[in-house]
Amino acid sequence: MQIIHNSKKSQILFQIAADLVAIWVAFALQLYIRFFSGLIQATAHPNFFDYISGSLVMTMFWLTIFAMFGMYKNWHIRSPFAEFYAILKTVFFGTLIIIFLIFSTNTSSIRVLFLVYFSISAFTFTLFRFIARKLQVSLRKRKIVQIPTIIIGNIKKSLEIANNAEKSENWGFKIIGIILFEQPTEQENELLTTHIPILGTITDFANIIDNHQPEAVIFSSGIPNTKTLFGIETICQKNKIDILINPNLYDHFTGRTRTQNIYGIPLIEVTPRLLKQWQSLIKRSFDILFSLCVIIIGIPFWLLVCLIIRIESKGSPIYSQPRIGKNNKPFTIYKFRSMTQTLCADPDNPQWTKVGDPRVTTFGKFIRKTHIDEIPQFYNVLIGDMSIVGPRPEQPKFVEDFATQLEYYNRRHIVRPGITGWWQVKYKSHILDLNEIKSRTKDDFYYIENVSLQLDFEIIIRTVWCVITGHGQT
Repeated sequence: MQIIHNSKKSQILFQIAADLVAIWVAFALQLYIRFFSGLIQATAHPNFFDYISGSLVMTMFWLTIFAMFGMYKNWHIRSPFAEFYAILKTVFFGTLIIIFLIFSTNTSSIRVLFLVYFSISAFTFTLFRFIARKLQVSLRKRKIVQIPTIIIGNIKKSLEIANNAEKSENWGFKIIGIILFEQPTEQENELLTTHIPILGTITDFANIIDNHQPEAVIFSSGIPNTKTLFGIETICQKNKIDILINPNLYDHFTGRTRTQNIYGIPLIEVTPRLLKQWQSLIKRSFDILFSLCVIIIGIPFWLLVCLIIRIESKGSPIYSQPRIGKNNKPFTIYKFRSMTQTLCADPDNPQWTKVGDPRVTTFGKFIRKTHIDEIPQFYNVLIGDMSIVGPRPEQPKFVEDFATQLEYYNRRHIVRPGITGWWQVKYKSHILDLNEIKSRTKDDFYYIENVSLQLDFEIIIRTVWCVITGHGQT
């Protein structure tokens, strides 16, 4: 049987097809129960045209909701139980919106309508997604859907991965061959099997990829050097090839992976593009709209803050400082000045912020504790230097120092820096210490590896709580 092309996308197509059937069936059942069953008092009786037009509206609605909640992705990274839980959360949110929209035009019990809509939608989505999952597994076991895959590493580890791939039929991996870091020794040649060919060495990686067109590559053992790693990653990103790694190689890829529980074969997926294009668009749109609201609505208050700063100490109420942003690009960050002008930080001689810093003014302590001093950074968000949520940007001198001590430090710059982030809402410490920087970087990578609109929303909510409770440093 011929392999289905673009097999990575086939699972998403199966999910969409299952959801379409679920939407149409659920809408038909909901119309029947609401208008024809007699269980709910009805003042109208829709016809077939109403069902068709309503189905089209519900299709657009539910597909949008499911896309926003990240329901269209590789189902191998989510167990059936996790997917069921995700469906319940998504359907609950969608049902709330539907009930809110029909509330003003319906006199029936809202609780009954919510129960009907939620129960039917949750049942149909779960049922047809379960069927789609089983069908996908069946196709992969029968080798109708397969993922052409190349393994990179030494012979022993690569053969172990290849054997595991053959046993884990649910994945549908089709091992094309192995790419070695160097030519095999005589002892290694004895380990080779005839059905898993050696395609060449890593120096010829680009040509091998062009000739065999794999959909995935698996790293089975350590990478010789960072330059080689970056070269491989660049080629794979250009050709839209998934990178999977053995968990014990995580340190080589820190900051470029999505930490996830994959069953069958223990691998971690390396994702150069951590957000899909539509998710990046939504994130950027939210950044712009939210920043505009904060700046415009709060103008009277921000002017008052500027006035108080100016009265308390001479100098501009706005303070600027160089920082390092996405892709290690320098930019100028803006803050409300919280220090006296004469003692304000010198860009040529950067200092680490300390608890009880004597340079901080009385009002400066208040705006620091409440994070009001960071409001001007919403302008940085508007012009694209920053995002609302992301790793905290550091000064160039500190970035240089940290990158010297931690070779993977600069990987945190693959995303826009943020006004708030995962580390900021968890800790308060500002100690200049290598262990502290390692801890911060680890939290930054957690955010980068798990970045999503849902995580951004959680961080924003946590930030609001931090502001209310005075989490900032004085």
